[in-house]
Amino acid sequence: MNHKGLRTWIEIDKGAIKHNYDVFRGFVSPEVKFCAVVKSNAYGHGFYEYAQELAKLGVDWFAVDSITEGLRLRREGIVQPILILGYTLPERMKEAVENNISISISSFESLDAVSEYSSAKIHIKLDTGMSRQGFLENQKEELFKKLSDSGMIVEGVFTHFAAAKNPVLPVDTKKQIERFLVWKKEFEEKGYTPIFHASATSGTMLFSEAHFDMVRIGIGLYGLWPSIETKKFLEHKIILKPVLSWKTIVSEVKSVSKGERVGYDFTERLERDSILALCPVGYWHGLSRKLSGIGQVYVRDSRVRIIGRVSMDIIILDVTDILGISVGDEVELIGLHIPATEMSVLDDTSYYETITRINPLIKRLYE
Repeated sequence: MNHKGLRTWIEIDKGAIKHNYDVFRGFVSPEVKFCAVVKSNAYGHGFYEYAQELAKLGVDWFAVDSITEGLRLRREGIVQPILILGYTLPERMKEAVENNISISISSFESLDAVSEYSSAKIHIKLDTGMSRQGFLENQKEELFKKLSDSGMIVEGVFTHFAAAKNPVLPVDTKKQIERFLVWKKEFEEKGYTPIFHASATSGTMLFSEAHFDMVRIGIGLYGLWPSIETKKFLEHKIILKPVLSWKTIVSEVKSVSKGERVGYDFTERLERDSILALCPVGYWHGLSRKLSGIGQVYVRDSRVRIIGRVSMDIIILDVTDILGISVGDEVELIGLHIPATEMSVLDDTSYYETITRINPLIKRLYE
């Protein structure tokens, strides 16, 4: 890819996007709608660009976190239905209605606010056990009364599974499915015909009975497994292809004598005469400070260690054993040789966080 003029960049593999889409499309029946979750800058992959690629592939819906994201997709020419999964401020609901963007409603306060707009398309969020967003069972009577009085368009009814990522422990997810089915029956008995949806990536892969009318695929579309347990359970059957690679360059090379100290707070002392390489990335770009002294990158067909502190905009590499290292050499931070999963383990976090916190200002190159 042409990264001329860039100190750091993200490479997006369009072939991998299609591969992963085809994998998940194959999990569900043709009549089940496919909702691509592109919230939070498409999990770090580049928000509207990723959505445009998925639109070409034929996804039925897009899910975003906020009205801001939804409006951006509309400005970029996305015509598919869009669902806001997160909270919508009352003063911004009008914008959603005017731009044909569906709103998640998970509280009476939000329901009262949206009832001002009779043409609003709403998806009622149900709390089936996660104790996060959603109406509880003891609020059922009041909810149905308010919906009936308002005459709102109930376009969708949905929930979210809290622990669908472990195929060995399905009990809690089964319980959530049972609770959702009770709600589903009552909505149908009252004459509602919404889109019922519950499964995200892991639910889609492991609980076919919970596909309902639509599935919401997030992390899997980016070629990453929702959990280690899911991977171990299914990796012999399917292959996911990571879509994102994060690169930078060597910006400086220097020889430093044994005994000298390295980086902020002098956290390391060189035990031999060393060759150090600098790269112009740091925690501002999304490279965790926890990788100081333990993180690795890939350059000239070799893994090398980050030494000293990860600074705001610079990391230091020990390249003493790499022949011919020079300014301009390409360095892989995440990719084929340095998986995001490995970085997240060293960072003591999830790879959801590792990829979504990559600075959105970094150029994404699609090929």
